[in-house]
Amino acid sequence: MKYRNLGDTDVRVSEVGFGVWTVSTGWWGEVDEERSVRLLREAFEKGINYFDTADTYGSGFGETVLRDAFGHMRDEIVISTKVGYDFYNNTERRGQQERPQDWSEKFLRFALEQSLKRLGTYYIDFLQLHNPKTDAIDNDALFELMEKFEEEGKIRAYGVALGPKIGWLEEGIRAMRERDIDVVQMIYNILEQDPGRGLIEAARQTNTSLIVRVPHSSGMLEGHYDENTTFGENDHRRHRPREWLLEGVKKVEQLRFLERERTLGQAALKFCLASPEVASTLPNIYNQEQLEEFAAAPDTPDLTEEELSRISELYENNFGLEPAARR
Repeated sequence: MKYRNLGDTDVRVSEVGFGVWTVSTGWWGEVDEERSVRLLREAFEKGINYFDTADTYGSGFGETVLRDAFGHMRDEIVISTKVGYDFYNNTERRGQQERPQDWSEKFLRFALEQSLKRLGTYYIDFLQLHNPKTDAIDNDALFELMEKFEEEGKIRAYGVALGPKIGWLEEGIRAMRERDIDVVQMIYNILEQDPGRGLIEAARQTNTSLIVRVPHSSGMLEGHYDENTTFGENDHRRHRPREWLLEGVKKVEQLRFLERERTLGQAALKFCLASPEVASTLPNIYNQEQLEEFAAAPDTPDLTEEELSRISELYENNFGLEPAARR
């Protein structure tokens, strides 16, 4: 495993992190607490020291499971969590529909204290505003509060997690240029390079670190799908349009040239890490095989300039397919 620093901080994270949402939300199948704890601990044994969660994941379970896995070794791991959604007073949720956000000091202090209790710690390595819109980015008091949390020793660094889906270019750029943040979390992968490319450029100019989630485009870039692939009842990917699957499979077949001394899944991570602004990646890990494959990715060969150029050309030409609704 290899490690990178977050911006100018002394927070050092593994190039491959663990997004706890896969083992705490039920969107990738049934959640088994014992299995989740075991997988998290095995990830640490393979060199992964960075674990990303949110207070909303499993309505708090995404934090308590980290306490159960690592409560005895808190200082050996890096934890990021997210705040902003009021799931305490808005328990009902339909699918992935967003809950109301609350950026008031009263609510965020309450939410942070609850996260600290669930995590069983007195500090969070870096706190992220969860999917902030323009109103949050424009809120001076909000970022003054983040500074207070840092001064109080409750957090070591802070930033924003952009979402919930792909997009948010303007919010991300403004946050990096107008706010003193350390990190931005975004969606970015070989098949979905925008708005990530614009965010990478802004990160380069502002010395902001990036965390990449969905580096495998919801599993597509692991290279195991075909036109007959189906997803389980509790798997959120079953709600994707069939066109997403059919078009994605055609694109992935044109990326097989990347499978040289590495799997396609490992190459997808190396693509993200080819940008020095990216501090860590968060592949969706929900079984032992994925953990072993992805944790080994940093030790595989870097993508060559020729390979990166070919990827760029394919992307710019939509992989030779008819123009599609590129997000």
